[in-house]
Amino acid sequence: MIKRKEPFNQGKTLQHTEHFKVKFNQTDALGIVWHGNYIDYFEDGREAFGRHYGISYKHVQDHGFATPIVKTQSEHKKPLRYADDAYIVTTFIDSPAAKMIFSFEIYNAQHQLVCVGETTQVFTDFDGNLIITVPQFFEQWKQKVGLL
Repeated sequence: MIKRKEPFNQGKTLQHTEHFKVKFNQTDALGIVWHGNYIDYFEDGREAFGRHYGISYKHVQDHGFATPIVKTQSEHKKPLRYADDAYIVTTFIDSPAAKMIFSFEIYNAQHQLVCVGETTQVFTDFDGNLIITVPQFFEQWKQKVGLL
C-alpha cells in the first residue's frame, strides 16, 4: 500500500481529472494494459494538471529549471483493456521542500479504482544540479493557487 505523509498545507487540495481511452498499442498479448503504460498515464495526468493550474513543464523550463522524477510508486487493482474509457485524478501533495509530489487514482468507466500511484519530482538546473531551496517562481505559484 502506498503510504503518504499528510500534506504540508491541510487547507486546500489541488486536483484535476483527465479522461482518456486505452489505445491498442498500450495493451499486451493478453489484451490488457501493460503495467509500464500506467507511468505514461501518470505523466498525462501531471501534464493536464500543469496546464490546468498554470505550472506546466514549459512554465518551469521558462524559469530555468527542470523537474526530473526521483521516485515513482504504483499499485494495480484492476486491469484496463483496449478501447476502455478511463480517467485519472491527479492531486498535488503540498510540501515545504523544493519538490513536487503528485498522487494519482485511475478509474475505469464504471468508476472502479484501477490503479493508484505517486511521483516525486525535484528541481534541478539545466546542468542537473539539485536545487535545495524552493524556487521563487514556485513559491509565487503556490501563493497564486492559494497554498500559501
